[in-house]
Formats: sequence, structure tokens, C-alpha cells
Amino acid sequence: MRHLIDPLDLTQQEITQLLDLADRICADPAAYQEVANHKKLATLFYEPSTRTRLSFEAAMLNLGGHVLGFPSENVSSASKGESVADTIRVVSCYADIVAMRHPKEGAPLRASRYSRIPVINAGDGGHQHPTQTLTDLMTIRRRKGRLDDLTIGLCGDLKFGRTVHSLIKTMARCQNIRFVLISPEELRVPDYIINDVLEANGIEYKETRSLEEVMPELDILYMTRVQKERFFNEEDYIRLKNSYVLTKEKMELAKPDMAVLHPLPRVNEIALDVDNDPRAAYFEQVQNGVYIRMALIMTLLGLADPKAPKEGN
Repeated sequence: MRHLIDPLDLTQQEITQLLDLADRICADPAAYQEVANHKKLATLFYEPSTRTRLSFEAAMLNLGGHVLGFPSENVSSASKGESVADTIRVVSCYADIVAMRHPKEGAPLRASRYSRIPVINAGDGGHQHPTQTLTDLMTIRRRKGRLDDLTIGLCGDLKFGRTVHSLIKTMARCQNIRFVLISPEELRVPDYIINDVLEANGIEYKETRSLEEVMPELDILYMTRVQKERFFNEEDYIRLKNSYVLTKEKMELAKPDMAVLHPLPRVNEIALDVDNDPRAAYFEQVQNGVYIRMALIMTLLGLADPKAPKEGN
């Protein structure tokens, strides 16, 4: 039995296999609509979510499976003091696989230690978000045709942005990757990412405060929102929330084939008129998220791929 808690739980080969399976699902979704018949996904979301939760539910339903869950932590036994360990032991009796989002870093990892079914980390605090990373990788590969030889700009909240941390850790294993880290001083990427991931692996990077200055260099621009829910002081949030806004004018500085990604939701960090630019890939990301989660559920449950390439082909 396998879990997905950290993006590095997957080898590069396994990531490629997942992306290839997601591409096959994208090409022929109807071929996969019964592969998870009678299987059940439990969604344990202790934080608000629109895209991730609905994406997991759509993925399981598209595979012919069923979904169990609760609308918020307030109506779960967590509000009565039930531990994560006890919750996962109980849910293991009801479902075949679990997607868990939790505000506490490490909660999905703890759940996996007590679970009798696969656990997928759907985001734990400011730590990791591996399925968003898989979504990002699928979008980058479909847009650029590769995951190597790229300059990737990450802009906004790089301190609390779990999608940023997961993407850096995963892309650091690719060849000839360069990161441009764009943030205010207060929201710069954590030191452990700099020291243990980038510098430890000899990955080229630079930090800057100016988005406009680096736009012409970028193959990928990954925008993020400043996350109000991660701030203890609302004054700090108000001061920093509009640090970077991507506009049509700034897009004129970028390469013609640059792709703009965003894990969503956005607040105002991408102007609405950018949506019509062909380089805007963030709604495409949302659709890719369904396909990659379908592929992940199939893989962790060991379900047969009806479109798998025949040996020798």
C-alpha cells in the first residue's frame, strides 16, 4: 500500500508514468468511466477548499466511484476532540482511499501511519500540496513539451505557499532548471528550501523584488496569492496583499510562449484582462487537476488502465 504525502514520495519515473496516464485519460475520458466501480473516496477536508475538493470528487466520480465526506470540520467529530489517528482508523472502515486537507503541517503523514487505506495529502498547512504539484507538472509539460531546461519564476507569497514549496522540491530533480524567486522580504521562500533543496542540489536561483525586471527571462510564471489565513496580524496582510499584480502591460514584457500558472483562488494578483491572453494557463490547470487526480487514484488503488500501451509498442 502506498500513500502520497510529499511530492518526493514519487520517483521521477513514477511521475512520468502518472503524467502519461493523465494524458491518456485526457485524450479519452469515456474509456475510464467505470474503472473504479464500487470504490469509495473519503474527502477529509479540515480547511476550506473549492478546487481541490471538487477536483478529487470529480476525479472519483469520473472513474465510476463514489465519494464520502463532511461539509466542514465543524460537523465532524474533530469538533468533539477526536484525533487524526482515530478519525483515519474509523474512515478506513468506510472507504478505499482518502484525500485529506488539514491546517496542521504533518497531519496527513500522521494519518498515514494509522491508516489501512491509501492517504493522499491534499494540503497540510504551509507545508506540502503534492497533487497540486502534479497538476502543475502536467500543465507545464503540456504547454512546453518538457520538464527540463526551464526558467521558472515564482511570484508572491513564497513563505507560506505550500504549492510553491512542493513545486520547487519536485522540479529541482529535473535537468537544467533555474528558479527566479519574486517576493517582498517578509514573504521570501523559507531558508530550508534555499539551503536543503536549492543550494544542496546546486540549483541555480536568484531572489528579486521586481517582477517587471525578470519577466523577459521566464518560461513559466507561477503567480500566488498572499494568503490571509496564514497571517496572525491583519495589518501585515493588508500591507502585503497587493505586492504583485500581473497586468496586460506587464505581459508585454514576457516571451510569446511563456505560460502563466496559478494554483487559485486568485484575489487580485492577476488582472482579469490577462485571462484572455493565450499564455494564461491557470484554468487549463484546473482541468488538468481532474485528470492527474484520476491517474493518481487509479495508481494508488492498483486499477487497470484500459488504454495502457501494449508491450512492444
